[in-house]
Amino acid sequence: MSRLLEVAGGLTYEASGVSIAAGDAAVARFAPLAAAATRPEVLGGIGGFAGMVGLPSGLREPVLVASADGVGTKLAVAQEMGRWDTVGVDLVAMLVDDLVCLGAEPLFVLDYLAVGHLEPAREAAIVAGVATGCRAAGAALLGGETAEHAGVMTPGEVDLAGFAVGVLERGTELGSARVRAGDVLVGLASPNLRSNGFSLVRRALLGPGSDLAAPAYPGATRSLGDELLDPSVIYAPAVLAVRAALGSRLHAAAHITGGGIVGNVARVLAPGLDATIDLASFPTPEIFFEIQRRGPVDAREMVRVFNCGLGMVLALEETAAAEAVALLASAGVAAGVVGRLEVGAGDVRVA
Repeated sequence: MSRLLEVAGGLTYEASGVSIAAGDAAVARFAPLAAAATRPEVLGGIGGFAGMVGLPSGLREPVLVASADGVGTKLAVAQEMGRWDTVGVDLVAMLVDDLVCLGAEPLFVLDYLAVGHLEPAREAAIVAGVATGCRAAGAALLGGETAEHAGVMTPGEVDLAGFAVGVLERGTELGSARVRAGDVLVGLASPNLRSNGFSLVRRALLGPGSDLAAPAYPGATRSLGDELLDPSVIYAPAVLAVRAALGSRLHAAAHITGGGIVGNVARVLAPGLDATIDLASFPTPEIFFEIQRRGPVDAREMVRVFNCGLGMVLALEETAAAEAVALLASAGVAAGVVGRLEVGAGDVRVA
């Protein structure tokens, strides 16, 4: 006999701040979004306890590559603006552009969305952004989790993180083992902040008296809020196109995220190599100068925190540089030679 008791008017999950009905309503909105962001290898996605995906054909010895990341404190700007359509794109960019630094093709993304109180329309807007990013990256939105943390998070609080898996052929991975002195650095333009350094951004730009509806900087044609929430460029398809064309002439890729230009380019240096990057060789969007002015923030701090206009840096043979730039342009990504590698002690010099 069951020991569970019937209690009239007893405590409910809803009364504790968690709505099962709202959760079901949110998931019902997610299913068509995931269905629109898929791949032929997907065998089962949203609706089950876990997703299933096969491996692409044609790989002799496939290796899975995984990454995990979040959107960070950019979410605080989204919350203040009440605008949630771009942060999902940021999440996918942070994930798949890490995978492609090894040369991996993104297969699928899983998202984790935690909220203080479920608002199905808001959650659907966030996941719609994830789906948009997945379609741009050529990855499937395989599934995820939406958790209502009543009593732990404030009702309006949101956190967004995710995981991605890609695949490559064993022995073809990009990285520091392939780079050498004489390689040139091709920079892929970033028109915005992407999703990094927002704790410093908020400290510099969003103090007392700040107005997200005001122009982003003197002469700007859009508001500060819109500038800050501009979604990240997703570079993975363009980098994969370069890799397919150049083969072994492409040696490494650095995703310019937390740690800025200096910290991330350093991650692809082999021992005994230096990198030199010329800041004058690429345009830096005005929002970075606005952060520097209003902080104020020292130039050295800017390049160790922000992308300053470079979202990705590729190391490749000098003879392949012009072809790489042309391929990137045909993929819709502005790029150019921004520096080179030379014998040294592992330093990244930005001037």
